[in-house]
Amino acid sequence: MLRNALRSMALLVVTGLVTVPAQAEPQRFALDESHVSVGFLIGHARFADVLGQFTAVSGQFRYNPDTQTLLSGRVEVAADSVFTGHEERDGHVRDGDFLAVDEHPVIVFEASGYAPTGEREGTLRGDLTLLGVTRPIELDLTLNRRGDHPIGGADTLGGSARGVIQRSEFGMDYALEGDLVGDRVELIIEFEAIRQDD
Repeated sequence: MLRNALRSMALLVVTGLVTVPAQAEPQRFALDESHVSVGFLIGHARFADVLGQFTAVSGQFRYNPDTQTLLSGRVEVAADSVFTGHEERDGHVRDGDFLAVDEHPVIVFEASGYAPTGEREGTLRGDLTLLGVTRPIELDLTLNRRGDHPIGGADTLGGSARGVIQRSEFGMDYALEGDLVGDRVELIIEFEAIRQDD
């Protein structure tokens, strides 16, 4: 009886009388370099936090919206694009005490997976390479909106990510004594990504 029922269902599918929903294929997205921000907050002698950002960021990822599965992703940040609003301080951040941009010009995040915790929220996991040291990190990710962009109409996915790293874990230990410069670095990431035609 079960065999006959399965045969009947198969016949209906083949003849088109019953449709089976198809899952979307993974889609490739590229970061819109004019609408991506990688910022950070770091403590200064426990008086206040310094707010900075990197102004040159690029990357892409493959994502299946049906299954909320991230297949791959890579983001590259030009280390010498750091900007804190103070020219002398920016020069110091670029030198060997901090980012050592001559020896390590690119900061890389390589995504390893995404675990959804809700319809639009989840945990993004990956490896961050900074100063030639690679460490796993986790980011809290919110997918804000998916749709046609009001300017130009491109299929766009927008998101916000937050996370924390300890700079000493990457070998950046300048001014840790006395907490002159904090070890804890808060990451603030905002992005728009445009779907690409493969």
